[in-house]
Amino acid sequence: MQRRKPWQTILLYMVVIIWLFIVLFPFYWLFTTSLKKPLDVSRGPKYIPYKDFSPTTEHWKYLFTQQKKTTLRHFRNSIIAALGSMVFSVVIGSMAGYGLSRFSYHWKWLKWRNDNIAFWIISQRFLPPALFVVPFLMIYATSGLIDTHFGLILIYTMFNIPFTIWIMRDFFNTLPASLEESALVDGATRLQAFLRIVLPLCGPGLASVSIFSFVFSWNEFLYALMLTNFDAITMPVLIAGMNNTRGVQWWYISALTLFAVSPVVLLGLFMERFIVRGLVTGALKE
Repeated sequence: MQRRKPWQTILLYMVVIIWLFIVLFPFYWLFTTSLKKPLDVSRGPKYIPYKDFSPTTEHWKYLFTQQKKTTLRHFRNSIIAALGSMVFSVVIGSMAGYGLSRFSYHWKWLKWRNDNIAFWIISQRFLPPALFVVPFLMIYATSGLIDTHFGLILIYTMFNIPFTIWIMRDFFNTLPASLEESALVDGATRLQAFLRIVLPLCGPGLASVSIFSFVFSWNEFLYALMLTNFDAITMPVLIAGMNNTRGVQWWYISALTLFAVSPVVLLGLFMERFIVRGLVTGALKE
């Protein structure tokens, strides 16, 4: 393997440092804004604490003392909706992806086979979510699902399943069917072979779809806004509502945003190696 020249290494590090600055600077800006007084925010961009402005933690104290119940309630709602949707999406999507990978389906009248069915499933994500707002409002209103955790979990699962099926189907295609056949010969059922042999070998794929399902559900705003009133309001809706007669409260928005992204950042850092392996492996086909 040819070694890099010194100037190539320097150029690579410069590009990485510049990109790191571009990625991390918004978080730094949010952090400094959360420590500014309203007057300092209105004076324009100031970045260096104790030099450009005097930092204060009163906004954080307000959100986690006086407004503690409200902040934690919305945070809990986001956790419930994201985790619930992630679990249902992974379970249903894995089984459906396995079925499309190992069994042959045929729709006689449409002349559709597995590949056509899989493409039709992923094509559901091509449609804009705003297209379904009114139908879902009518269905949820008549079924009593508005402003409920189950309602959010259900709709997020519906949007996550196509992606989960598509990715997991590609993962199952990379595994030789002889693994399950050997288990079936030894007396295992199809379900046992799926749970004990196939799924453990698809760990990177499960991790990838779990994280993407969680992130989509965590960041979703439109349906959380339209289908919740009080009890099930999530963090994105709370952050967007930080506005009053005096204008947008950027200091509270910055603090809540940092608090809201922390679970996603920690989950991403913890599962980073699975994400990379999952994306690479899921893109390979025999």
